[in-house]
Amino acid sequence: MGIKGLSKLIQENIGDVSAVKETALKGYFGRAIAIDATMCLYQFLIAVRHASGQLTNADGETTSHIIGFFYRTIRMMENGVKPIYIFDGKPPDFKEHELAKRKEKRDKAALELKQAQADGDAAKVTQMEKRLVRGSQEHVKDVQALLTLMGVPWYHAPGEAEAQASRMCAQGVVYGTGTEDMDALTFGTTKLVRRLTDSEAKKRPCMEFDLGKVLEGMELTMAQFIDVCILCGCDYCPGIKGVGPKTALNMIKKHGSIEAMLDAIKELPKYVVPENWRYQKARELFVSPDVTDKADLPKFSWDLPNEKGLTEFLVEKMSFEMSRVTRGIDRLKACRKKGKQKRLDNFFKVVASPAGKGKGKKGAKGKKGAKGKLAGKKRSRKQAGTGNTDSGQPKNKRAKTKK
Repeated sequence: MGIKGLSKLIQENIGDVSAVKETALKGYFGRAIAIDATMCLYQFLIAVRHASGQLTNADGETTSHIIGFFYRTIRMMENGVKPIYIFDGKPPDFKEHELAKRKEKRDKAALELKQAQADGDAAKVTQMEKRLVRGSQEHVKDVQALLTLMGVPWYHAPGEAEAQASRMCAQGVVYGTGTEDMDALTFGTTKLVRRLTDSEAKKRPCMEFDLGKVLEGMELTMAQFIDVCILCGCDYCPGIKGVGPKTALNMIKKHGSIEAMLDAIKELPKYVVPENWRYQKARELFVSPDVTDKADLPKFSWDLPNEKGLTEFLVEKMSFEMSRVTRGIDRLKACRKKGKQKRLDNFFKVVASPAGKGKGKKGAKGKKGAKGKLAGKKRSRKQAGTGNTDSGQPKNKRAKTKK
């Protein structure tokens, strides 16, 4: 679920437009991105479908998720993206209320599905079927086997996938976190990339959120941002009745914290605080989630595909056409060569000019400032003839040219 209304709240309340930007997929060339595999699994199960339902193999087993992971991963890698898929581990016990709510919704959808089938309402049937889709452990194992054969790295997190991906981003293991769940920002990812696994047919650019610029634009500390997210409503606890995203932001800006806000609204009947509201525990789970830190992570690598194993897996087990698998493998091998190329910004370092250089005590317009500027020009001319390597030519060669 993530955080209710957070994307819209951010976009409506940031002064710096660069905090949220749209970037073409190829703009992430050479970037390693930790992707929420559990989110992808659900997306592919409901999105990659036949007109009559999910795609299956000869034994009737669902293959929609395999098709999604195979072709969307190839598409990302052809654009130079270096994906690392992160799978969910054990959810925190504190998330039980959210899991119970999801089960209740599925039970309701199952009843509505039966009614829609009886009524012959095809559109409603499709809608309810999507709500009932769940990724099983067998689905997860199939995807992990596929990724291994493709030479694409993956990691099974001890806790939640978006929390692990966010920690990897914050610690510099990857450039960003690829997920649709906005709570990756609450977990501290410095870059959140949405729409990364979209199909090419959608023709939508990726949407990137920069956490540092978001905090600056919303005029919040990280602690205050987490409190806003909790008030919006998260997976760990419900929000306060009567407090939506806008009110949550305004209240935290005014009072500074949930504790101070609760003191201010305790006499106001329009705000209903949930009984035994354990917001402190939710805050703790966002600040200190169950994750593996950088020092204990394995070394991730993007390898050549196992052609024989991948062919057997896709053709014999998943009933893919041999010609399609062969083309896919050829594309993967070509991606491997492309993956060795580096981004241009890896070769250049931007260095800020020293403030006030060439200025005297009276500034640039004063006499001393003018002298300083003239002296700077003389120094530049002198350097040009004595081997200054800013021009990219070796010192001894420049000296020889001067003679």
